[in-house]
Amino acid sequence: MNDDNSLQTKLLDIRENNAIIKEVKFITSLINPEFYFQYFDQAFLDVEKLFGGHYPGFRACNTRYHDIKHTTIVLLAMARLLHGAYVAGIEFTDKDINIGLIGALMHDTGYIQSQDDLAGTGAKYTLIHVQRSIIFFQNYYAQEKYFADDLNNFHDILYCTGIKTQIGNVKFSSPKIEILGKILGTADLLGQMADRFYLEKLVFLFHEFEEAKVPGFASELDLLSKTVDFYSKTKQMFADDLGNVNRYMINHFKERWNIEKDLYAEAIEKNINYLKYILKSNYKNLHACLRRNAITLQ
Repeated sequence: MNDDNSLQTKLLDIRENNAIIKEVKFITSLINPEFYFQYFDQAFLDVEKLFGGHYPGFRACNTRYHDIKHTTIVLLAMARLLHGAYVAGIEFTDKDINIGLIGALMHDTGYIQSQDDLAGTGAKYTLIHVQRSIIFFQNYYAQEKYFADDLNNFHDILYCTGIKTQIGNVKFSSPKIEILGKILGTADLLGQMADRFYLEKLVFLFHEFEEAKVPGFASELDLLSKTVDFYSKTKQMFADDLGNVNRYMINHFKERWNIEKDLYAEAIEKNINYLKYILKSNYKNLHACLRRNAITLQ
């Protein structure tokens, strides 16, 4: 393994939730050394319970793409972009940081079924999961005075994670909430697409789409084939809809690790290049080419 691959593995492929939380807290301390983690700690504890099936009124997560691992890698990307934006001169209050980090924790809670919802899996909510996540987020803090004026802000920042969201039409309460929303929307895309196992997990994503009857994908291979075009559209989305906030990632890596690289962008390029290789040379042996890890594809 060359040095670049080793670096990407070290900094992007963090598998343990506790290690991710430790890094998120360290990054946050670079923005505000006196940040108080009370709200974040409680939210993480409850989200972990929610996905694990131990939160009152809800079943355990049963979607294999949108799972707790997806949530934590998005959380880490969110913290890194917040820090990169701070390095670039954008000031964040403790409330801003809480809304951003907890928004990342709760952005896919809409996939979790209620205890009495026994039909299928949470994947059936794919097309409306953003709205369901917003409801969970708002209900969770409905009686919390600290966030009393932010329930609409919760809606707006989570709304930015919807692939078909017209962000230009959103009336954000402030420029700060707008940038938090764009950072979360960007972190959601960067986190999953830079994942070392992104291509393998696309097989899981196809089956989630299949259950939700998401149109446009006839098979696993069809979804993989269309991912190359999705990557091009994603880059356009970063520029047109999400304010190019992905540019802040290089600021983070420079300040935190003294690396003048955007490791997320590099990891995504590697994933897409390998995908192109599979599609060109080995599409008949799809699963074998994707068995680069211990994930079971069946």
